[in-house]
Amino acid sequence: MTTQPQHRHPQPHRLRVPAPGAPPLTGHLPFADAPGVPDPIEVTSRRLTRGGRPWFPVSGEFHYSRCPAGEWEEELLKMKAGGITAVAAYVIWIHHEETEGRVRFDGDLDLRRFAELCARHGLDFVPRIGPWVHAEVRNGGLPDWLLARDCVPRTDDPAYLAPVRAWYAAIAEQLRGLDRAHGGPIVAIQIENELYDRPGHLLTLKRTAQEAGLAAPLWTSTAWGGVRLPPDELLPLYGGYPEAFWTEWDGGWPETCRKHYFFTHQRDDEGIGADLRPTTVRGGDPAPDDRFPWATCELGGGMAVAYHRRPRLDAADIGALALTKIGCGSVWQGYYMFHGGTNPAGELTTLQESHATGYPNDLPVLTYDFQAPLGEYGQVRPSYHALRLQHLLLADFGDRIAATESVLPERQPDGQHDRDTLRWAVRADGDSGFLFVTNHQPHEPLPAHPDTAFTVEFPDAPALTLPSSPVTVPSGAYFCWPLRLEIGGLRLDWATAQPVCTVEDDGRTVLVLAATDGIAPELALDAGTVASVSTPSGEVVTAGGRTLVTGLRPGTDALVEVAAADGGRMGLLVLDAATARTLYRGVAWGAERLVLCADGVVFDGDGIRVHSAAAQPSFAVLPAPERDPAGTKATEDGVFTRYTRLGERTAGETAVPVTPLRAAGPAPRPVTGVQGRASAPADEYFGTVAAEYRVDVPDALLTEDGRTLLRLDWTGDVARAYLGDRLVADQFFAGRPWEIALDRLPPDALRAHGLTLRVLPLAADAPVHLPGRAPGECVAAEVRGAVVVTTRTWTPGTC
Repeated sequence: MTTQPQHRHPQPHRLRVPAPGAPPLTGHLPFADAPGVPDPIEVTSRRLTRGGRPWFPVSGEFHYSRCPAGEWEEELLKMKAGGITAVAAYVIWIHHEETEGRVRFDGDLDLRRFAELCARHGLDFVPRIGPWVHAEVRNGGLPDWLLARDCVPRTDDPAYLAPVRAWYAAIAEQLRGLDRAHGGPIVAIQIENELYDRPGHLLTLKRTAQEAGLAAPLWTSTAWGGVRLPPDELLPLYGGYPEAFWTEWDGGWPETCRKHYFFTHQRDDEGIGADLRPTTVRGGDPAPDDRFPWATCELGGGMAVAYHRRPRLDAADIGALALTKIGCGSVWQGYYMFHGGTNPAGELTTLQESHATGYPNDLPVLTYDFQAPLGEYGQVRPSYHALRLQHLLLADFGDRIAATESVLPERQPDGQHDRDTLRWAVRADGDSGFLFVTNHQPHEPLPAHPDTAFTVEFPDAPALTLPSSPVTVPSGAYFCWPLRLEIGGLRLDWATAQPVCTVEDDGRTVLVLAATDGIAPELALDAGTVASVSTPSGEVVTAGGRTLVTGLRPGTDALVEVAAADGGRMGLLVLDAATARTLYRGVAWGAERLVLCADGVVFDGDGIRVHSAAAQPSFAVLPAPERDPAGTKATEDGVFTRYTRLGERTAGETAVPVTPLRAAGPAPRPVTGVQGRASAPADEYFGTVAAEYRVDVPDALLTEDGRTLLRLDWTGDVARAYLGDRLVADQFFAGRPWEIALDRLPPDALRAHGLTLRVLPLAADAPVHLPGRAPGECVAAEVRGAVVVTTRTWTPGTC
C-alpha cells in the first residue's frame, strides 16, 4: 500500500483589513488643473485622480541632453512599450548655458522638441527645472559662471535669484503652449532638488516659475531626508534605491537601502543624498504625509557607479523593490533612471560630478548608464522586462489598486535584519484587494518559506484563506496575487499567479497571469459566477462554493476557458514566469494585441518594430491579425501565432581582434579627496601607465544598419576609449562587460584610426568597493576579448 504524503496545515499568515474609514480629504490642497480640460487632474490625501477616476501614473527619468536627439523618438517609444506613462527629465542648466548669456536649446538640447515628442506619443511630461538638480552633474547643474558671482546659491539672495529668473524664463519660452490649458503633456513640474531646510526659498522658486509662465496641475518637490516644505504648496515625492554609490566604500550594504525590501508605511529615505546634506537638518520635521498621497519620483531603476563605490545590481533587485513599494501604498511609481545616458562634452570643462568641484564622489567623465532598464545606448536590460510586467498590471488594474489602502500583517519582521519572517502586505478595500509578497533582497538571500498560506479577513466579506493547500515561497520570489478580483462577469477569489493584463480575443476577455517559478498555479473562481470551466491540463474541482483549477501547466497553451453564469465568456491564460517577462501589449494591425518577444518591441502607428540581434527574430501575437505580416512565416505557439522573419540576417555577434600595444605599468598610488574618499586617477596616468589596446572593426560591420555595440570583456580599474585624441567612452570596472556604441562614432575615423583603449590597474590598497574583490587584491588591467553586437530594427509587414 502506498502512503500519500500529508499536507501540514500550520497557522496561516494572518491579516485583518480594517473597516473603511473616513473618505480621503479633497479640495484641501491648492493644486488645480487648467479649466475645461477633459480629464482634470486632482490630488486627494490618499491618491491622485484624473477625469474623476483613481490615477496611477508610472514615470521614468530620461535626460534628453544626455542622448543624441536623433534617437529620442525611438527611445521614448521603448519607454512607452515598457509601461512608462510619464517621462521625467532634469533640465540641466549647465548643459544649456555653459557660457553666460549663450543659452542653447538646439540639437541635443532642444527641450521643446523633446516635450513635443512625448505629446505625439501620448506620454505625459514632467520637467524637473532645478535650478540645482544634482543628477551627478558638475555643480549639481549650476554653471561655473554663476558660482563665480558674489551670491549665495539656493537662497533668496537677489544676486542669485536674478539669473535664476532669466533661466526660468528661458525654460518657459521653450515650453510655451505645451501646458495642459493648450492640450500639452506637462502634468507636473519639480522645482529644485533635495533642498531640506529652506521652505521659503522653495516657495520663491515656485512663484518665480509661475511668473515666468510655467504651469502644471502638480508642483512637486523631493521629500526625503526630513525635508521641510512650504505648507501645501508642493506635492512631496519620495524615493528608494536598492544600492547606493554615495555611501562609504567599506560600509557594506547601506541600512537605508535594506529597508526598501520590507513592507512598511514609512515613506522617507534619509539616506538619499545624505552625503550632500548638512547633518543639522537630518531627522528634521517630516512632510505632512496624512495630507498627501504616497507618490514617488526616484525608485531605483538602477544605480550609478562612483570611483570609490561601484554597486552592481540584478533585475530582481530592481523589480522586487518596485513591487514592494506598490504593496507599501505607492500611488505613483517614479523611476530614476529608467533610461541611461552619456554626459555631453563640455566646451569649458568636463560636466560630471567630481572631487574637482567639491563633491564627495568622482563619477566617470562620460558614461551615465546607471545600470538602467534601458541602458546608455538604449540597450534593453532584464530589469526592463521585470518592470514591464508590473506596469502592465498597473495599466489594467492601477485604478483599483490606487483606490485601496495598504494593510500590514499582524506579525511583523523583528527589525531590518530579520531574514526569517515572511514579508507580505495587502492592498485592499472593504471586500477585495491584492496580496504582495517579497522574498528577495540584494546581497543577502532570504530563505524559502515552506507550508505557507494566508488568511485575509475583510470587514464586508468572508475571510479568504489561500491557497487551498500550503505552498513553498521560494527564495528570491516576489509577486502579487489577486483577492476577489471582479472581471468579465466572474469573480476570481484568488490565484497563485500574478495578474498581468487583459485583451479581447474572439468575443471574450482574456486575463493573462504570470506564474511564479516554484509555485504551482491555482485558480479559485466563485462558483456562483461560473457556468462551466475547461482546462487544457490539471483538473477542475468544485467545493465550498468555489471552482478550483489545479495542476495547470503554465505556458502559451495554458488557457482556461470559462463560461460565466451571466452568459459571458472569459479566458484565464497562465504563462510561465520566463514567457511572461517577454509580454508586451499595444495597438497593432487595427486592434489591441499581446506580443511575446524576448527582444525590444515598440508600437508605432498601426504596427510594431522589433529591435533584435537574432539572425531570424520572431514574435508571437494574440489575437492574430487577419493577415500574416509580409515577410514572415506563421506557426502556432499555444494560443498565440508566432511570426518568424523569412531569410536569415547577418549574425548578431561577431568576434573582433584586440591588439595589445602596451602593457600596464604599476597601479597609480591611491589618492583621497573630499570626505576622505578615493579619487579617480589623474588624466596623466592614461598616457603613461595604462595598458593600451587597439580594436579594428571590419568595415562590413561599420556599414550595418541599426545599433552596433562593441562589447568588451575586461578587468582593471578605469578604462577610456579614444578615437584619435578624442575621448569617446569611459567606464569604472564593476565586474560587467563594457559596451560602446560604434554607430555613434564617425565611421571614416574608425576605419582610419581604430579604437584605442587605455586601461589602468587597481592598486591592492585602493579604498574602493568592488563587488567580488577580495581584501587587498590588485586587479590587473586587461582586455580579454571583444565582440561587435549588431541590433537591427525589423518592421514586420515590410519587405
